[in-house]
Amino acid sequence: MSSVMDMETDSDIDIKTNSDSDRIKKAIDPCLSPCPIERGMRILGGKWKGSILWHLKDGPMRFNDLARQIGGASKKMVTQRLREMEDTGLVNRNVISTKPIAVAYEITDFGRTALRFLEELKKWAEEYNI
Repeated sequence: MSSVMDMETDSDIDIKTNSDSDRIKKAIDPCLSPCPIERGMRILGGKWKGSILWHLKDGPMRFNDLARQIGGASKKMVTQRLREMEDTGLVNRNVISTKPIAVAYEITDFGRTALRFLEELKKWAEEYNI
């Protein structure tokens, strides 16, 4: 059993490069705060978020219509993701009527900025049949 003294820190870990397995790359400047990729994934990385944005790209949708488009996601999960996305400014929630309540969601200008790389992700998945 190793002691705490024997444990490696992130800055001590050697990373092998793809080009030459004999060459070792040392972490010189470790990221002490979340890097841009991690920060972006915190906004878009939740399950169903990309699909929700994709389905809203052509215009506002009522909640039930949107939930039906997201195959495999429960209404509870869609509601949770939409709330997260509303909090981060990716979508807007609009109450259409109060009795009975009807709500529509639409993508914001900020949310639209993600569509470029979602399109690239779609192409990548289709190209590699995943």
